[in-house]
Amino acid sequence: MLLELKDIVVHYEKAEALRGVSIGVNEGEIVTIIGSNGAGKTTTLKAIAALVRPTSGEIWFEGQRIDGLPPEKIAKRDIAFCMEGRRLFPFMTVLENLEMGAYCRRDKDKRDLENIFDLFPVLRERQRQKAGTLSGGEQQMLTIGRALMSKPKLMLVDEPSLGLAPMVVADLAKTFKELNRIGLTVLLVEQNAQMALGLAHRGYILEVGKITTEGDSQLLRNNDHVRQVYLGV
Repeated sequence: MLLELKDIVVHYEKAEALRGVSIGVNEGEIVTIIGSNGAGKTTTLKAIAALVRPTSGEIWFEGQRIDGLPPEKIAKRDIAFCMEGRRLFPFMTVLENLEMGAYCRRDKDKRDLENIFDLFPVLRERQRQKAGTLSGGEQQMLTIGRALMSKPKLMLVDEPSLGLAPMVVADLAKTFKELNRIGLTVLLVEQNAQMALGLAHRGYILEVGKITTEGDSQLLRNNDHVRQVYLGV
């Protein structure tokens, strides 16, 4: 298993944000975590990325325990985090933002940049443009492109569809499928359950800090609770 969380508990002061969360991601999978606002989805990703410290539990990546490592060590272990809200450098150009994605790499292979431009041709056209002037969809492409520049084995993606038009969301889903086809493993957090379950191999339902349901995507799509609460059926 590429990534494994074992009974992760996270507190924000006295509030318990995660209550014994256990999930696994195999190499080559897209796995999604679905839940409402405040369920603990983003906290789960932040715990993996060492942006919050678990109170208890263990996080393993490639057979090595990584909880307790600082964020920069996590980034150097080939884990990229596409955070909610995109978190670009708005006054830097598209090209400069992409180059920042490769900051931790010793090998600066120009072919990787060309691969990003092939994946997102609009970024090639706008490479000298300030990131803050891009549309929402273009900024999301840049966020993904910047993460890919680190050549990750695992990409953590937080709410990529937030605030985007349905057509842009559909294009992003195709992009993730293509990236997965060529070998990228993805852990995706989404409120858009329809999009997430259409994209992922497996999923977890997170409610009030606890995993309540898990299984392959088709199983979750057929689950009555998931259909009523998350799919609006």
